Amino acid sequence: MASDECGAAGFFGLAERAAKLVRDVVADDGFVHVFSHLDADGVAAAGIVAKALFRLNARFRVRITQWVEDRIVGQLLSDKPDLVVFADLGSGYMDLLGQRLSEFKIVVLDHHQVVGESSSNFVQVNPHLFGIDGARDVSGSGVAYFVAKALDKQNVDLAPVAVVGALGDMQDKYEQRTLGGLNTKIVEDAVGAGLLSVEKDLVFFGRETRPIHRALASTTNPFMPGLSGEEDKSLAFLAGLGIKPRDGDRWRALRDLSDEEKKRLCSALADHLVSRGLHYEVSSLIGNVYVLCREEAWTPVRDAREFAVLLNATGRMDKAGLGIAVCMGDRAVQLEGASRVLEEYRRTIGKYLGWVMEMPERMREFENIYVVYGEGFIDDKIIGAVSSILSSSLPNPEKPLIAYAAVADQDLAKISARTNDAVVCRGVNLGDIMQVAAAKFGGKGGGHNVAAGAQVTLAHLDDFIKTVDILVGKQLKGEKVGS
Repeated sequence: MASDECGAAGFFGLAERAAKLVRDVVADDGFVHVFSHLDADGVAAAGIVAKALFRLNARFRVRITQWVEDRIVGQLLSDKPDLVVFADLGSGYMDLLGQRLSEFKIVVLDHHQVVGESSSNFVQVNPHLFGIDGARDVSGSGVAYFVAKALDKQNVDLAPVAVVGALGDMQDKYEQRTLGGLNTKIVEDAVGAGLLSVEKDLVFFGRETRPIHRALASTTNPFMPGLSGEEDKSLAFLAGLGIKPRDGDRWRALRDLSDEEKKRLCSALADHLVSRGLHYEVSSLIGNVYVLCREEAWTPVRDAREFAVLLNATGRMDKAGLGIAVCMGDRAVQLEGASRVLEEYRRTIGKYLGWVMEMPERMREFENIYVVYGEGFIDDKIIGAVSSILSSSLPNPEKPLIAYAAVADQDLAKISARTNDAVVCRGVNLGDIMQVAAAKFGGKGGGHNVAAGAQVTLAHLDDFIKTVDILVGKQLKGEKVGS
């Protein structure tokens, strides 16, 4: 058996073991406490776990959080649930969990880099344990899906939610924005169940719901100078191509364009990028589009990437319950509420991006990194989204971006780090850097090679930033930064 097949076999074996533990606890009428991360992947993972537990008639509670901290540990020590499930988080906190909760039955369903050793009472399902890349081959919701499927084959109908989570975690890193690795199996399950179709098309956010010019203006991958962030210029661009933005009183979405109009638009955008020296970005225009084919057209849950943004908005705007309900199948009141939260989220992101751009000192260039000083203005729950957007349009894309925000009512800075695959190929691993730098100042850090995060006290923030700059430089020289 090939090594990658051996790794997958071990991974699925652990998924079966986790499913058995969940099944046994529920059969004994045990109470299950679920914690999941607040981003799109975490909300999707929470929705998958919740639906699977609901179908077992389990007693359970779901909570969304940014990280594992002493407050959560204290809650668990007080509540004494029969089983704790961590979804899309937990692997970076194995030492803390082992020290404080070693007597608890714990299932960790995560895809971040593992830090520390697991207790014998824990079942940790993580692709990194088997040499599988958790940054591109399976997400937290994907791990949750495989365990849900092991619980009951009926849960195959949750495969599209795992696809949404993977896209929300930007795992479409294979040729033409394709999901690969273990994500391929999830896509196959969803397509086989008649719940998903995969099409080649222009890959712009808002394909189902946004007027074409707004879809162009909101696209940052690829970033299109003169169009991204410029609705008026995008509208004029379409007019110059003879593409009508309206059909009567209704704005047209990208899905409404004819094949000929799409070819014309794609060709013009390619010329636009090449004229600005952005030859590489042309390949990002066309890619795989993942369509939840049983969802209504022109809704934010039909295109999987739009669905992911909806979930991300609910999690980061403290309305994750709406996103979880939508993942579990609610298409009425909860979807309407989530859609309203999405509009508020978009306005908030726009406000934060405008604030950063107002003054040069709010984004500074260091020797090896850029730093965004979000201070107390940018919400710490949204700093990750801001860093993702800004990292796609840096003056020098070969430098990672580090953004921070002060956590309200705490002496903490929430740090979000982002880079691209090209920088990772040069040896940079942001997960390792965040872990090592944060630990040096008594904080916590970790994540993926391409995207990671940390928390340190505000008093240590400046030294932390200097350390990150140094560590990035060391990795670029081929030096190791930690054990």
